[in-house]
This record gives sequence, structure tokens and C-alpha cells, in this order.
Amino acid sequence: MSDYPGRYWHRLDDGRIQCDLCPRDCRLHEGQRGACFVRQRTGDAMVLTTYGRSSGFCIDPIEKKPLNQFYPGSSVLSFGTAGCNLACKFCQNWDISKSREMDTLMDQASPRAIAEAAQRAGCQSVAFTYNDPVIFAEYAMDTADACRELGIKSVAVTAGYMGAEARRDFYAKMDAANVDLKGFTDEFYVKLCGARLRPVLDTLVYLRHATDVWTEITTLLIPGKNDSDAEIEAQSKWMMRELGSDVPLHFTAFHPDYKLTDIAHTPAATLKRARKIALAEGLRYVYTGNVHDSDGGTTFCPGCDEPLIVRDWYEILSYGLTPEGRCAHCDSEVPGRYGHFERPWGRRRVGVRLATAA
Repeated sequence: MSDYPGRYWHRLDDGRIQCDLCPRDCRLHEGQRGACFVRQRTGDAMVLTTYGRSSGFCIDPIEKKPLNQFYPGSSVLSFGTAGCNLACKFCQNWDISKSREMDTLMDQASPRAIAEAAQRAGCQSVAFTYNDPVIFAEYAMDTADACRELGIKSVAVTAGYMGAEARRDFYAKMDAANVDLKGFTDEFYVKLCGARLRPVLDTLVYLRHATDVWTEITTLLIPGKNDSDAEIEAQSKWMMRELGSDVPLHFTAFHPDYKLTDIAHTPAATLKRARKIALAEGLRYVYTGNVHDSDGGTTFCPGCDEPLIVRDWYEILSYGLTPEGRCAHCDSEVPGRYGHFERPWGRRRVGVRLATAA
């Protein structure tokens, strides 16, 4: 299942075709591929070369995406493909996102097969992750449709770098998203990601105000690059102003990888400092990740400040919400998506093979 007809492109007067999927606006001659590597001009059309092919499937805790207020404790079937439309020098999944080898895509599965596998495994959702689902949008959207038919939720883990038309179509299919807000200056995006900040902010505003998609944000803090008090404060103020106080924010720790190996791991103290700044600006749900931090992993009640979901890494130690998402102590509403909390999945990560044809 490859070379699937791609959407979101148009012909140019000079004979090239332009990809409209993301703000890169790649303009292609015959046989050329876009910056993402997986969208190619073939004849007088665009094709997606990775449709139906994956770098692998795993069952994860939903908190690993990270989503802390979307069916906490549930399991999610996760998969990605290859390629990416950003060029982050610090990419933590570079072996997948920067891959130019299509033979790294070992598993084949139709959208229906993925939905059925999630159902058999008891997963509440399917996540498009590991590399950015923006670049395999058609595959992700078809899979989301198949999941919806079986009552399975769909989750996008994405950098949010997407064109307006594609963004509208894509998020109409999604139930939740974790968007990487990689930094809060255009300079950071240009120098370290090969992209621009504004389209990501546009995606976040769109998600918050024009959709019902449950949205959480992740910012990977890199020492000396995007971890200053001033930048964290500016990001928090923008979130309060444009998104409101209830969108969860995850500050996560960087580790040296890909082209950024000369910078040390992010200290836990940096994440705790960032969390303190964001809370002081009015954000209600601020988490820390990739470090052991009890408070930074806990969901607190906005009304009485009781610890409602206490986590140890991806393990839920105690749970104090009603199925409707209200505090069991004071009945305050905690924004998110919830249900009956039964036996949590825990921190397990289980590989799954889906070697099926279309």
C-alpha cells in the first residue's frame, strides 16, 4: 500500500506542482519529493509514498503521548511512518523522522486493520506519533474514520505545522492532540527547526477556538536555547491570552541527540522553575516530563487544590475524579475527557505486529 493519491496540492503556471499540506509550500518537478520526503510528484499529481506502511506499532499508556487529561490510565495503540516536515536539530526520534529508507517501514496495515487491532487490545484510542502525522495526513484521516466506526478515539501527536485547508480537514477527524510548541521565538524555529513559529500558534488557536479536539501542549526545554525565564513567561502569557487557563502544558527534559549532542541533559530544576513560572501566570495544569517529579506529574483540583490524579512516571497511584470529570472532594469540574476509571494500563509498553495487507 504505497503511492496513494495525495491531497492538498495545485498546479503552477511554470509546470511545477505545489504541495499545500504545510507552510513549506514545496514546488516540485516530475519525480521530486517534498522536504518531508514522503510526498512525491508522480506524473501530474502528488502521491503519498508511505500510505499503509508503518515503522511499528506499540501499546502505550496515554500519559506517554503526553496526554494527562484525556482518559487517564487508558492504553493507546501508537504508530508512525517515516519522514518529517520539520528539520529539528534536537529530534528525539530522528531515526524515524529523518529516515530516507522506506524499508524501515516494516509493518503494513490498512486503516481498518489498525482500528480492529486497537479494539482487540482494549485500547481506548489510536495515536499517530513517532513522526509527525501531518505528512501522512491521508493515512491518519482514513484510520481515524475507521476508528470512529468502532468507537475508538484518535490522537495526533504533532508539531502543528500545517496549512489551513488541511488543518481543517485533519482535525475534524481527531479527538485529541498534543502539539509540540518547540520554543517561543521565531529565531529558535528558524535556526533549530527549519520552520516558523506563527503557523504553530495559528494551529493552537484554531484547535482551541474552532474545534472540540482536546488539546495539550508540550515544550521540550533545551538548556541555553529556549529555557530562559523571559521566554517561558512570554509563552505562558500568550497561552493565557489566546488559549485560556485550562489547556495543559507539559515541560519536558531534553537529552542530547541527533545534531545537538554538545548540550547537557535538562536539569530537573529547570523544569520545576518553568512550571512555577507558568502557574504564576495563571495556567492551571502544568506538568513536567522525562524527570521524576511528583508534583509535576499530578493533576490538582482547580477548586480545592486536592491532588486528584497522582502519578509516578506513567503509573497512576491514586485517582479522585468522577466519570464526569469532577472533583470527588468539592465537585469542581476538571477540564478534559474522562470516563469510568477502572484498572489502569500502567507504564507498560507492548509491541504489536500488524503484518496485514489492505
